[in-house]
Amino acid sequence: MIHEVDETLKGLLGGGALTGSGIEVSLEAPTRDWAARRNAPVVNAYLYDIREDVALRQRGHVAVREGRDGHDVVVRRRRPPRWFRLSYLVTAWTKTPQDEHRLLSAVLATLLPRELLAPDELPLSLRALGLFVPLTVAGAQVESRSLAEIWSALGGELKPSLDLAVTVPFPAFPEYDAGPPVTEGATVRLGGLDGAPALPEGRSHRPHQVAAARAARASRQEPVRRPDAR
Repeated sequence: MIHEVDETLKGLLGGGALTGSGIEVSLEAPTRDWAARRNAPVVNAYLYDIREDVALRQRGHVAVREGRDGHDVVVRRRRPPRWFRLSYLVTAWTKTPQDEHRLLSAVLATLLPRELLAPDELPLSLRALGLFVPLTVAGAQVESRSLAEIWSALGGELKPSLDLAVTVPFPAFPEYDAGPPVTEGATVRLGGLDGAPALPEGRSHRPHQVAAARAARASRQEPVRRPDAR
């Protein structure tokens, strides 16, 4: 799932304000060695943090529906997806700071209107969930590590950067097959009156049916004999 989000984000950054510019979008770690090898303008999006957004965690089960015979039928049930926040460090690499700032401005112009990614923009594994994915750029940093610590770990000098967070659902397994759909409504039957056969609710026996039921019951009963009877 993570690598598919990488490719989606790479295509998103390469479009918008950067369409037709020929600017490369890289997902590699911007280490000192990487920076020394580059020989053309680059926009780098480095995934530096992955953690679950526990505020979005749900319990229970989600119904999976399919269209059958013109009806929307529940065919499976599965656990709700778990949401993970993928944090990217977006930087621009050129020969002059002014050009880097222009690239960062182009990235902002591309990302700011995109607060949500629609399902049809997501990879197949996420598209099937039918969920919108929130995207936040240059927001308040919620990770425990500071940007200075990240740059120190990369072995480079601190550069202007945009913090890009994509909160994506990760499908939860397993799935459970649902039982066959109910095609008939519930039926309530009441006991017969004086031995008459039971009828569905809302219907009543006619007088001659009740009389016939009483006569049939009387014919089946044996007379009670008194002890002194001969």
